[in-house]
Amino acid sequence: MFHNKFNHYYVPFFLLCNLRTLYYNYLMDNDPIYLSKQGRLKLEGELKQLRTVERPRIIEEITRAMQQGDLSENAEYHAAKEAQTHIERKIGELEDKLSRVRSVDIDNIPSDKAYLFAKVLVRDLKRDDEIEYQLVPPEEADVDNDIISIKSPIGAALLGKTVGEQIEIKVPAGIVHYEILKISRE
Repeated sequence: MFHNKFNHYYVPFFLLCNLRTLYYNYLMDNDPIYLSKQGRLKLEGELKQLRTVERPRIIEEITRAMQQGDLSENAEYHAAKEAQTHIERKIGELEDKLSRVRSVDIDNIPSDKAYLFAKVLVRDLKRDDEIEYQLVPPEEADVDNDIISIKSPIGAALLGKTVGEQIEIKVPAGIVHYEILKISRE
């Protein structure tokens, strides 16, 4: 180990990881995150992939780059260290999210109003076409498949509405007028 006047500041890697998690928890939002069972499993799978595949791969790249000699001008080493920082940050974010996840039992949510995980069939009153949206938390949104976040303009406007209601929603492309035709949980 390289000795200098800063050696007393040496902190083991495992302790840094725990400090990193505490730091992220302090900076991150402490509000609960509501997810379906599938959403939670997706986050857990992504975290497992980062811990068991990506992290060891990056450590191997760093080790290989360190064996090449002078680190000050070793671009491969610096790129691997930057990738490690990115992976560790992503792991910290996922750990934070998973620590705040509250699983939602979809069967216990009433279907008389548009709540979380509801499928809402609406008619665009201007274009006279029908669209079915599913309302989900931001972490599970997939706009290409009309699975929208409850924090999006359309999702927020639909939340809590009932069949037959007409709503006006301000979206980036202008204003849309919808009528709610059906609410279901499939």
